[in-house]
Amino acid sequence: MKLVALPAFTDNYIWMLHDDRQAIVVDPGDAAPVAAALDGLGLALAAILVTHHHPDHVGGVAALRPRLQGGQVWGPARESIPLPFLPLADGDVVDLLGLRFQVIDVPGHTAGHIAYYLPATGDGEAPVLFCGDTLFSGGCGRLFEGTPAQMHQSLGRLAGLPGNTRVCCAHEYTESNLKFAQAVEPANAALARYTVACRALRAGGLPTLPSTIAQERAINPFMRCNAPDVITAAQTQGAADASGPAVLGALRAWKNQFR
Repeated sequence: MKLVALPAFTDNYIWMLHDDRQAIVVDPGDAAPVAAALDGLGLALAAILVTHHHPDHVGGVAALRPRLQGGQVWGPARESIPLPFLPLADGDVVDLLGLRFQVIDVPGHTAGHIAYYLPATGDGEAPVLFCGDTLFSGGCGRLFEGTPAQMHQSLGRLAGLPGNTRVCCAHEYTESNLKFAQAVEPANAALARYTVACRALRAGGLPTLPSTIAQERAINPFMRCNAPDVITAAQTQGAADASGPAVLGALRAWKNQFR
């Protein structure tokens, strides 16, 4: 199964999995790059997976629906996704093209946001996580509908996945996130190394994604809310205490105005 990032808009990625015959796409905010990839590779569209309701994730669903030819659109049960779709919630599984996707509730960015986790398969492929706008490399989504406590819990669940899990975020925000992460934790050597590597990728016109869960545990301040330097930095920004939700809330408020 091949994993492809399709650039869309200015900084989105629409993720595609395909076996050279059929494809699954995740969060198609724009139909055009998906249609071009399907036609260029001679693929049939087997399914559409949606993580949350924002237009840059669902805007292409209607235009792509005729290509499904009996396939389905799947999405979060607690959000308004273009109808018809099959609703999913935590613990559900979706079987597609011989793959079994596990559904994880990850509220915070939106109230009903879900992620899709594909465990490692027998062919040696590392696990894959399609996390929408909950987790970014070096960052997390804005709290448009959820709370710091919800986002902290959601990121904690994702942090518990195997370290080699490929993290397929929906936006190329990595460089700006790492600039903020270095302001939070300037002595983090792993963060410094990762920043250099990501800058080189972007200079070459390449995506920084997918990341891995192990990488994010090491460099992402929103996944490091129990690290002493992160706690100290958050408290200088008004965190009421050293608890995870308080630290995350202070970091997120800081990031919202960071330049």
